[in-house]
Amino acid sequence: MTHSVSPDTAPLHRPSRGRSWLSLFITLFGLLVFLIGIRPGFFGLDRSPVMGFIQIATFTIGLGIISIGGYFGLTGFWKTRNRTIAADIGSRLVATGYVIVVFAAMADIFGFGTQIRPQLPHFGPWQAIGVEIGQVIILIGFLLLIPYGHSKQPPPGA
Repeated sequence: MTHSVSPDTAPLHRPSRGRSWLSLFITLFGLLVFLIGIRPGFFGLDRSPVMGFIQIATFTIGLGIISIGGYFGLTGFWKTRNRTIAADIGSRLVATGYVIVVFAAMADIFGFGTQIRPQLPHFGPWQAIGVEIGQVIILIGFLLLIPYGHSKQPPPGA
């Protein structure tokens, strides 16, 4: 007698080991780039008392790499099943949060920040709040990408 497993009771599928390690490596590399942008003094690279364009661009790129690594790793849990609507919303929230981070961090460069040209771009408190809001949205997206409650096994002997 064979037992069929419906998609609702399919066991949780783990991503392949290679995919897990690759996503972890990408995420940690992104963290390193992010830290270089946020605190270059930790690495002996601080050359300015203010946070300028290069630092803002570096931490923004680092956060993007972290987002890609996290997305890549979490979508691996859905490899044999269709993603839920919540997971689809989560993937869009990750992208939306990153767009918010980019526009908040680069507000002075894009011309809608507190420093009007020809003044040097400055990462101020309003921009920091915008970046934090974007990071929270990315976090919510990651939480929605986790496949909760999909590890139901059929009862033995059924």
